[in-house]
Amino acid sequence: MLLIQMTGLSGAGKSTLANRVKQLLQQEGIEVSVVDGDEYRKTLCADLGFSKEDRCENIRRLGRVADALCRKGAVAIIAAINPYQQVREEMTNRYNARTVFIQCPIPVLIERDTKGLYKRALQAQNTPGSISNLTGINDTYEAPSAPDLMLDTSRLTAHTAAEQLTAFIKQQLLLRHPQQLQRLI
Repeated sequence: MLLIQMTGLSGAGKSTLANRVKQLLQQEGIEVSVVDGDEYRKTLCADLGFSKEDRCENIRRLGRVADALCRKGAVAIIAAINPYQQVREEMTNRYNARTVFIQCPIPVLIERDTKGLYKRALQAQNTPGSISNLTGINDTYEAPSAPDLMLDTSRLTAHTAAEQLTAFIKQQLLLRHPQQLQRLI
């Protein structure tokens, strides 16, 4: 039905936002599935590391899962860091995915540091528990140059960001499936 690929750094609010939007859309009778990168790293993508090749393969696998959900009539939201422009373009070309950039400045993410990752990435490399490949700190993150939607979670409340993403998804659905969506609204 519709594939949304989120992109943004760790802690920007991708999973939180995707789950809130899922609730909002399901209240309106629209089937939504969240394909959460953190969750799939424990199962389908457990064999992958954090090299560029593995990160790209991770997104490709999530894309295949999301596409299967879309084919069954759901809106699928991929909530993953999704750091490379090349693989995001691949998803757009292969699945007609829409890109949503969940933007948040690194100083705010360091302040939030919900998983303790930024603290560990900013430690000296020889410190036990340090991370040498955190996206945006000591590994590459290519911000999208022309996302379909950008939400700055340092400036928007979670509620406002969820409302804006919900409106965007409904607009995309209306463009793609006008008869089907008219029955739901």
